[in-house]
Amino acid sequence: MNKKVTSIEVAELAGVSQSTVSRVFSNNSPNVSDRTRQRVLKVAEELGYQPNAIARMMSTRQSNIVGIVMANITSPFYPYVLEKFLQELQNIERQVLLFTASENQSIDDILPLVLQYQLDALIVTSATLSSELAKVCSARGMPIILFNRSVNDPNMSAVSADNVAGGRLVANVLLDTGHRRLAFVAGVHNTSTSYDRERGFFSRLHERGYEGTQQADGHYTYEGGYRATETLLRSVNPPDAIFCANDIMALGAIDALRAHGLRVPHDVSVIGFDNIPMAGWSAYQLTTISQEVDIMIQHTLQIMLEKIEYPHSPSRLERVAGNLVIRSSVRNV
Repeated sequence: MNKKVTSIEVAELAGVSQSTVSRVFSNNSPNVSDRTRQRVLKVAEELGYQPNAIARMMSTRQSNIVGIVMANITSPFYPYVLEKFLQELQNIERQVLLFTASENQSIDDILPLVLQYQLDALIVTSATLSSELAKVCSARGMPIILFNRSVNDPNMSAVSADNVAGGRLVANVLLDTGHRRLAFVAGVHNTSTSYDRERGFFSRLHERGYEGTQQADGHYTYEGGYRATETLLRSVNPPDAIFCANDIMALGAIDALRAHGLRVPHDVSVIGFDNIPMAGWSAYQLTTISQEVDIMIQHTLQIMLEKIEYPHSPSRLERVAGNLVIRSSVRNV
């Protein structure tokens, strides 16, 4: 077997110190001239040298590994988000370690597993989080950033869509287009996303003098949206418009309406939230509130890098405005 090439051999052949080789292959090498860098890279290529990530971690005290926690990875929205995160983190030479929590599990339950790894940061995308966990991670120098979540803890950073504003926008659209029997299909009640979308929707309806909105629970799943719609259709005064707290429930709602012989949007209009790729499929053409995922991820990574570089920097809460994407699931738009 061929002997593994070391940084010492690269340094000797390139005529530089071993620390110079390390700086060339690190993320922080401003003191290396372009000429020296190119010479080191050329020698490394000739020798077939690859830097040792573990050795670099020990010398820099950074692993360049970012943990991501997802609790609802079966939802189409979160694999889409995960792919975006992977692309952006690889662009800044960070690797990803993915943790998943079951439906009824909090991050606190998997904390012992998370703490086994020397993570530079932890991004939490779709799970509940206690302040106690944040304190433990902070004490270990591991910043936590919530994605698509908001929290009332001033010591925790978070990036989310402006869900309240999105809910208010949906209320305006449905009232402005002449709908008079409105219904809301909620997600999971202990999540800030569903709560804030509901709060924005109902508060704007109340401001405009509308009362009597029906409500059902869809649990953020296609099957839940389907069943919730069937429940609403059995009511004394079935809705002529349904706002679902996410797109996958809205797709379930559309299919349930069609199964009962109703036309979308002629008989019942449907609006979702997220703008997952399936929302644009010709079978659905769902009107929805688009989460600006690329912008949200950029904000998240900016906060993450700031927290890694300056651990005592103040926490930040960023809300990114969504946009109404008009398709053909709402009449009179």
